[in-house]
Amino acid sequence: MLFNSLDFAIFLPIVFLLYWFVAQKNLKLQNAFIVLASYVFYGWWDWRFLSLIIFSTVVDYLVGQKLRVEEKQSKRKVLLWTSVLVNLGFLGFFKYYNFFLENFVDAFSFFGTKINANSLNIILPVGISFYTFQTLSYTIDVYKKKLKPTKDFTAFSAFVCFFPQLVAGPIERATNLLPQFYKKRTFEYHKAVDGMRQILWGLFKKVVIADNCAEFANHIFNNSSEMNGSALVLGAVFFTFQIYGDFSGYSDIAIGTSRLFGFNLKQNFATPYFSRDIAEFWRRWHISLSTWFRDYLYIPLGGSRGGTWMKVRNTFAIFLVSGFWHGANWTFIFWGVLNAIYFLPLLLTNNNRKNLGVVADGKLLPSFKDLIAMLATFGLTVFAWVFFRAENIYHAFSIFSKIFSERLFEIPIIKSGSNPLIIITLICIFLCFEWAGRKDQYTIEKIGLKWKQIYRFSMYYIIIILIFWFMDKEQEFIYFQF
Repeated sequence: MLFNSLDFAIFLPIVFLLYWFVAQKNLKLQNAFIVLASYVFYGWWDWRFLSLIIFSTVVDYLVGQKLRVEEKQSKRKVLLWTSVLVNLGFLGFFKYYNFFLENFVDAFSFFGTKINANSLNIILPVGISFYTFQTLSYTIDVYKKKLKPTKDFTAFSAFVCFFPQLVAGPIERATNLLPQFYKKRTFEYHKAVDGMRQILWGLFKKVVIADNCAEFANHIFNNSSEMNGSALVLGAVFFTFQIYGDFSGYSDIAIGTSRLFGFNLKQNFATPYFSRDIAEFWRRWHISLSTWFRDYLYIPLGGSRGGTWMKVRNTFAIFLVSGFWHGANWTFIFWGVLNAIYFLPLLLTNNNRKNLGVVADGKLLPSFKDLIAMLATFGLTVFAWVFFRAENIYHAFSIFSKIFSERLFEIPIIKSGSNPLIIITLICIFLCFEWAGRKDQYTIEKIGLKWKQIYRFSMYYIIIILIFWFMDKEQEFIYFQF
């Protein structure tokens, strides 16, 4: 079920009303209703894959119960690895089986040995990368005794399958989200209104920005052989805003929807395209995944505490895994390596934590130095996104061969049904709003709150009109494929 679909527009009010007017009196009933609603939400896509979520839920719940009473370290490790292997086993099979098989066959073919192996027609379960990491965080934290295992199976099930963030995050930690299922929720009007504002902004980012950018990005990348260098640069920029509007838009809708039901999820994006270096970008982009890899991979490997070799090794490890997490394609691995190369100079010169605050805090405009730093970081990010979007490595390099040629200085020619100047204008307006709300949890959290009511509501109505104007068809969110 898509957030930008008629199905969800019907589903959400029904669930909201039943949750607050029928299930409110009893905490167990509230949690059970969330589980039921979440299974309907997920099963709407393909009910068969509900079995994976249920099985993962049961395994991690039982592992948690065993870890509660087991004190022998060797047995605790066995329990931990049981959870890790079950969860990553499902993820590996559905997401990476064909990738490993094809590369295994190609490797032997390179050395002159032909192997006949048939790939499988595997459907990737939506959201498996997200809920797998969410359940793993529970098991790992219980193993490390940072979290007490829950005895409440219903609350744990609700934590695993909570529908607003089930399919594409944010990847919540058990330490933050699970305790919220232990407490009785009561309806808070101001929190619901705030949630609706964030949902509105998320839909704007998805429908108005991302989907319009997608039209041009897809056209340019799918016909790259016919495009000149300047058109390909525009395509890369359009994709840059497409993936940001699409993914951060989903996160805003998920967080806002959660607030309607009395839950607080963590911020997942913090205006990353205003970053002054790559380290800051990764502190602001897909925050829930970046911090997951930091806490459960980078720090256990030694982080940046060791010598130069350890710092280099750990940096490449986290970015390689991050790239591979996104998809079974060498383009994602190359994207991860490229970001590691961007990040290393900052780490090795101890400048990776130089820009921790909000850019131009308390100022209307950035300084010239900050502006140049933001543009440079944005340029490096756009360059890397080409690998992320390309069909394969050859496709990416063929695009760069045209970009870094005399064809870069030709007038871009884009034969598409829409006028690119319209979306460029919308992007400029969007960036102005993002800049104004760069300090807040989401862009329009505080914008307009002190205006006269007529002006504030005019802004909301304009956003709503734009959403309906451009919502001509349902388009899936990019991160559904991950």
